[in-house]
Amino acid sequence: MSNLSGTFPVTVADYRGLAWRRLPRFLFDYIDGGANAEQTLAANEAAFQQVLIRQRVLRNVSRADTRTTLLGEAAALPVALGPVGMVGYMARRGEVQALKAARTAGIPFTLSTLGTCPPEELRAAAGSPGWFQLYMLRDRGVVRAVLERAQAAGCETLVFTVDLATTGLRHRDQRNGLQDQGPRGRLAKALQIAARPRWIWDVGLRGGPHHFGTLQGLADAPSDLNGFRAWLDGQFDASVTWKDIEWLRGLWPGRLLLKGLLEPEDGRPALDLGADGLVVSNHGGRQLDGVASTLSKLPAMVEAMEGRLEVYLDGGVRNGIDVFRALALGARGVLLGRAWVWALAGGGEAGLAAFLGTLRKELEVAMALSGVNCVADIGREQLDGPPRWE
Repeated sequence: MSNLSGTFPVTVADYRGLAWRRLPRFLFDYIDGGANAEQTLAANEAAFQQVLIRQRVLRNVSRADTRTTLLGEAAALPVALGPVGMVGYMARRGEVQALKAARTAGIPFTLSTLGTCPPEELRAAAGSPGWFQLYMLRDRGVVRAVLERAQAAGCETLVFTVDLATTGLRHRDQRNGLQDQGPRGRLAKALQIAARPRWIWDVGLRGGPHHFGTLQGLADAPSDLNGFRAWLDGQFDASVTWKDIEWLRGLWPGRLLLKGLLEPEDGRPALDLGADGLVVSNHGGRQLDGVASTLSKLPAMVEAMEGRLEVYLDGGVRNGIDVFRALALGARGVLLGRAWVWALAGGGEAGLAAFLGTLRKELEVAMALSGVNCVADIGREQLDGPPRWE
């Protein structure tokens, strides 16, 4: 799994470099990019550097243990693979490989509504996906059918994304032709694919079928990227309110995690609607550019929930030290996004498994050198003063 220079990938930056060399440009940009000038994308990552950890010594940290529970499920790490669409375009049958790596690491995997592999394929290959992510679509019949399909495949946790009333302006996708459904856009993507012969052989030819598996039989043109995007853009529902969340809660018998909240006043209604948790998220900086980083919004949300809901975080998490910082500020756990897809695109299942192993070791070292033995003991007392934004 060495890269072109002969070295071996270890960090997120290493795998990102491999993904850059292996993916057609429009697919790399889909994962790598954010909205508009990408200020929030950068802020998410930079926020972690403003949180300092206290180093402690002579504390008997011989039993450092990263195990915890996430929404009542045992997990080897306070980490889940968050939902990302089109992963089957990033690696051959990408969601299957990612689920297997998550199983090896002992953490949850979340299948996206826009996943390439259907939930039945994942169940047959590696057991139930466990977590399933949903957008509210205008066609509520499709919503019902998707939920029934996920439940039949054994999914017990629904991650419902609430911050997509409309899609953000992602200028990279405009520049590289991903959003252009005409001849120029098709030619641009074809040229970018032609420049990646390894991708053509491994993913393009051997990784089919390339359709949006969960929506197969339910959506228009699910195997055509341009046609499907046009259908999907017409399905995002800007009229969704908490009444729709109440309706959704009535349909879904399992655990419910609401993803995409930043402000405490937007999170408080979840306390009365039977949600089990929420994710402080700005969609990885892919929606409204110029909003605050998720890490800076985390403490206020944790305080507002008063321990009645589990609070998670995504956005900008790149290593085990970042996981430690998020837990110290009150998160129950974190959801990875770009980081795990870069690792998968750069190194396949083995690369993702190796990256998660490194992340676990980084968390163990951070715990040991800050003087704690278990995840539950990580808190503000492990930080060297308040975050610099406070």
